[in-house]
Amino acid sequence: MAFPTSSKYVIVGAGIHGLSTAYHLALELKSKGAGDGSDILVVDKTSIAAGASGIACGVVRNNYFQPAMRELMAHSVKVWESDPEAYSYHPVGYMQISPEIMREGVSTIAAQQKDIGYESVFIEGADESAKYMRGLFDDWQAEGITSVLHEKPGGYSNNTRAMYGLAGKAESEGVRILTGVTVQGFERGNGSGAITAVVTDRGVIECDYVVLGAGPWVKSLWEMLELPRAVSIKGSDGEMHHDIPMWIFWSLQEGTLGVDPKMQRTNDGEMPPVIHVDSDAPLISDVDGSVITEEMWGIYYKPDFHFNGIQGGAAPFKVPTEPDKVAVDPYGPDSPDFVVGAEFAHMWCSALAHCQKRFEGQTPKYKDEPSGGIGAFTPDSFPVFDVFCENCYVIADSNHGYKMLGVGKLVAEEIAGTTSALLEPFRFSRYEQGKLHPVSNSPFPWS
Repeated sequence: MAFPTSSKYVIVGAGIHGLSTAYHLALELKSKGAGDGSDILVVDKTSIAAGASGIACGVVRNNYFQPAMRELMAHSVKVWESDPEAYSYHPVGYMQISPEIMREGVSTIAAQQKDIGYESVFIEGADESAKYMRGLFDDWQAEGITSVLHEKPGGYSNNTRAMYGLAGKAESEGVRILTGVTVQGFERGNGSGAITAVVTDRGVIECDYVVLGAGPWVKSLWEMLELPRAVSIKGSDGEMHHDIPMWIFWSLQEGTLGVDPKMQRTNDGEMPPVIHVDSDAPLISDVDGSVITEEMWGIYYKPDFHFNGIQGGAAPFKVPTEPDKVAVDPYGPDSPDFVVGAEFAHMWCSALAHCQKRFEGQTPKYKDEPSGGIGAFTPDSFPVFDVFCENCYVIADSNHGYKMLGVGKLVAEEIAGTTSALLEPFRFSRYEQGKLHPVSNSPFPWS
C-alpha cells in the first residue's frame, strides 16, 4: 500500500494512548455521522507496543491519593471490563498494604472510593491487617503493616496481547496503523498556529488534526511544537515558582522471578490480587542478612503467565542526567543505561521474602534478562491532557499510561466536541493556576 500523503486525523504513537484514541475516535465519528476509521492514521516509528506499553507490568488499579486520578481510573477500569478477552484483562483485584504513616491517606482513598461506587474493603490496625492477609496467604509475614485496602475491581492485563487486541479493534473500524515512520516535525499554515501537516522520514502527511500519544518520547514532540521547556508553578504557598523544567526522566524498576506463577495462589487455590506493599520496616537481605535499607520502600508483584513467573517492580528513581541529554533510544530492555541490574533484583526479591515466606531463598531464580525503561514525567508527576496549536491534542503521559485505557475514549469524545470533566484537572494551565494534585506519603511519585 502506498505511503499516505494525507489523513484527516493523524495519531502519533501505537501504544495504549494512541491506539485507544484511534479506536474510540473511529466509533465517535461513525456515531455522529462525521466519518469513520478510514479518516484516521496511526504512525509509530517502531511498531505496535514497542515502547512503554509493551514492557509495562500491566497493573490496572484505582489506588491513587488524588481524587481526580481515582475518578479517571474508575472510568478506565470500566473500559478494561468492556472487552476482557480482546484486552487480555484479568480482573483479580488489587491490594494496597501500608504502614502507619500512610494509614490516614489510604483511609481517605477508601472513603472516596466508596463515594464514587468503587468496591473495596478497608482494614485497619496491625492485628486485623495481619489476620486479613493471612486469610489470603497463610505465609504472610510482613512487619509494620497497619492498613490494607483491597480493591475488588482492577487487576492486570497481558500488555503486548492487549495492545494487539486494541490494534485489531481499531483496524476493524477502518483505522490504518503504519509502523516504521518517524515524525521529524510539523508544518503550520493558513495564517494561524494550527498544524497542517506531519513531517516524517517517509514523507509529508497533510492533516486536519493531530494527536500525540508517544509516551516517553513526548518531550521531543513537545519541543517540535515549540511548547515551553520550563513552566511557572503557583505553589501551595501562593507564590509563583519560575523556570521549573517541564520534563524529568525516571528510571522504571521491574523484573520477573522465574518460578511457577501458580506458586502465588491464595489459600483457596485461586489466582491472587495484585499485591502492592509500602513499608517503613527495615528491609533485610534474603541473601546475606545485611540491611538493604532503613528508609521507606515499596514493591508490587503478581503471578503472570505472560512473563512466566512472578512479575513486578519497585519505586523508580530520578535519572540524574539533564533531560536534554537523556537518550530515550534505544528504549527499555534494549538500553544499556536503563535496564535494571543486580541491585534491583537483590532488593525486590528480598522484599518478596519479607512479605511472604514462600519467597525465601528464591533470589537465585530471578530472571537475569533485560528489563526496565524510562518515563518522561511532568513537573508534578501527573499527566497533561490538553489541546495546543489549535488542533493538536497532546496526551503527555508515560508514567501512568498503561492502566489508563479509558483516556483515549475521553480524548476521542473531546475531539468530537464533548468536553470531559474527568480530564479537566489535567490541563496544562493547572501549573500557573496552582491547581495541583495532592501528594501522598508513598515512595512512588505517581501515587
